[in-house]
Amino acid sequence: MCGRYATARARQELLDEFRIEVDETVADDGRDLLQPDYNAAPTKDVPAVLVRPPHGSDTPEQALRTLRMVRWGLVPSWAKDLSIGNRMINARVETLAEKPAFRRAFARRRCLLPADGYYEWYKGENGKKQPFFIRPDDGGVLPMAGLYELWKSPEGEWLFTCTVITAEAADELGHIHDRMPMTVTDPDAWLDPALTDTSRAGALLVPAMTRNLEAYPVGKEVGNVRSTGPQLIKPLADPTPPIGDPSDTPDEGDTLF
Repeated sequence: MCGRYATARARQELLDEFRIEVDETVADDGRDLLQPDYNAAPTKDVPAVLVRPPHGSDTPEQALRTLRMVRWGLVPSWAKDLSIGNRMINARVETLAEKPAFRRAFARRRCLLPADGYYEWYKGENGKKQPFFIRPDDGGVLPMAGLYELWKSPEGEWLFTCTVITAEAADELGHIHDRMPMTVTDPDAWLDPALTDTSRAGALLVPAMTRNLEAYPVGKEVGNVRSTGPQLIKPLADPTPPIGDPSDTPDEGDTLF
C-alpha cells in the first residue's frame, strides 16, 4: 500500500457506522479536529476507532468504543524519537506477531481506520506513474485494519499513533500495486482489548478486496501532499489505462512524507 488515502466522512456517519460511545474528536477548546481529508498522508492526524477505558480509568471492564484522532505512523512505546513513525505507516500482516514494533500492539491495541478509499501509483511501460483511487464500489466506508500505540514524549505528553495493516494484493488490483490494506470479518472481536491471542486476532483479518473494490485513474495533483479537496478523487475525464509493472511511489519530485 502506498502512503495516501482519503477520509472525509461526516462525524455523524462515523458515529453511527461504528456505534461510537465516546467522541474525542473535539478539542478541549471546542475546535473540531475531524476535518475532511482527501489526501491523508504520514504524520497527519487521522480518525481511528478503538476501544479503551475512559480517560482517567485503567479498568478494562469500562472500555468504551471511541472515535479519536491519531497520528499516522506508529511510534513504539520504547522509541526514543518520534521520527521512527515515518517508517511505520504500514505493517505487513505476514510479520505482525514477530516484529518488535508491532507485536505488542497486535495483541492489545488494535483499531479501525475509516477510509473513503486509498491511492496507489502504477508505473507504465513508458516509465510514467499514474495515480489510481481504489474504493468500495458501493460508496461505503472502507474500515482499514490498523494498530495503535501510545508514546510518551520527552516533555511528558502522550501521543496516539497508528499503522495500517497490509497484505499481498491479488486479482485485478494486484496489477496496480502488490500490496493492499486489510479489513476484518468481525469488528467487535477485532477491537476487543480482552482478545490478546494474536492467532485468533490474525484469523479475523482479510484483504480489502473482499469488499468489492473499484479502481480508477485520478489526476496527479494527489502526489503533492499539500493538495486536498474532493477533486482529488474525481476520475480522469479521458483516462488511458497504463500497462506495465506496479510501482509504490508517486511521480518523481512528489513525496510521501
